[in-house]
Amino acid sequence: MIPREKEATISMKNIIFISPNFPANYWLFCRELRANGMNVLGIGDERYERLSQGLRENLTEYYKVDNLENYDSVYRAVAFLIFKYGPIDWLESNNEYWLERDARLRTAFHITSGYQEADMPAIKLKSQMKEYYRRAGIPTARYHIVEGLEDCRAFISQVGYPVVVKPDNGVGASDTHALRSDEALLKFFEMKDPKVRYIMEEYVYAEVNSYDAIYDSHGEPMFEAGNVTPMSIMDIVNDGDNSIYYILRDLPEDTRAAGRATARAFGVKSRFIHFEFFRLTRDQAGLGKKGDLVGLEVNMRPSGGYTPDMIDYAHGTNVYKVWADMVAFDKTSIPEKDHYFCAYLGRRDGKRFVMSHEDIMRTYGARMRLVGRIPQVLSGAMGNQMYIAVFPTREEMDRFYQDTLACL
Repeated sequence: MIPREKEATISMKNIIFISPNFPANYWLFCRELRANGMNVLGIGDERYERLSQGLRENLTEYYKVDNLENYDSVYRAVAFLIFKYGPIDWLESNNEYWLERDARLRTAFHITSGYQEADMPAIKLKSQMKEYYRRAGIPTARYHIVEGLEDCRAFISQVGYPVVVKPDNGVGASDTHALRSDEALLKFFEMKDPKVRYIMEEYVYAEVNSYDAIYDSHGEPMFEAGNVTPMSIMDIVNDGDNSIYYILRDLPEDTRAAGRATARAFGVKSRFIHFEFFRLTRDQAGLGKKGDLVGLEVNMRPSGGYTPDMIDYAHGTNVYKVWADMVAFDKTSIPEKDHYFCAYLGRRDGKRFVMSHEDIMRTYGARMRLVGRIPQVLSGAMGNQMYIAVFPTREEMDRFYQDTLACL
């Protein structure tokens, strides 16, 4: 009998990574896969010579398509790579935007190590997620599928204003709105996309707490962490506000329990996941007491942006390698060595801050782990100028936010 880890290494040989160059940090997944002895086959629409050197060095082959949005082009790319390298053992992008595309390709080419096309409604439609939260014993906001003005008014008469309306199948906070009056409701119906199915939910007074984890093929967690977003991403996007969130030094036990229960309900296996929960900031009828957790949504991929790097900074680990070890060996030996709060700050251009960039670096430079500009495509939710820093205590992190967000 071949030991399990060696058997996994032999069987998991060829992996297709969709869009390995975006987000920019995702080349690190490819680096760790290659280090584990896998053929890493990239498909993207960027020219090869414009890929980073680190990515080029860790791709066995790269197939450029004219447009990743064109399914037929990507399909032909996968077919070519199968013809050249043989059966594909894994196909992944780790990206919410391509989640359904990934599943469609797996189904078409009989790649069984991941979600199939038939699995998508339960993990993409916010309305269908609620049943799985119910199975996990976790309350969720009351909701209504938007059909017409009068049925929405009937729902609002039950839950009251404000309500939140968003695409039932959406990515992030895109096209998400808080409606606080009949006037706002009428305006929404004037501007909503007629091709989009919307879900309307009662407003939840809360901050967002996440459960971020990597699960093995047996449905057991290999690594767990969490972050807190004290400001609504919906408001950040719609109001053009600054963006802040932070990785917790230690994962609260109630978040761990809720995350694991939700993973069991959804049957999570062999995934990097990002589950979001509301933590109530006041008692709310039908949902719970202040401090209780309420289900928000599941994301069957890593948290976006630089969150994987922030988890590494907070815990002294390497989640890119943990994930690659899961793919190749179904286990990992990567330890956690540190326990810090890791703060993200995305300042918005055009605001008159008390502290300049130079002031921030002079005061907090020793705490900084990453500083840079956010690509325009991501700036709506993440701000324009980002700073990522670590702090041993909550008090020091709070002072950092107070100093750097103060305006003239």
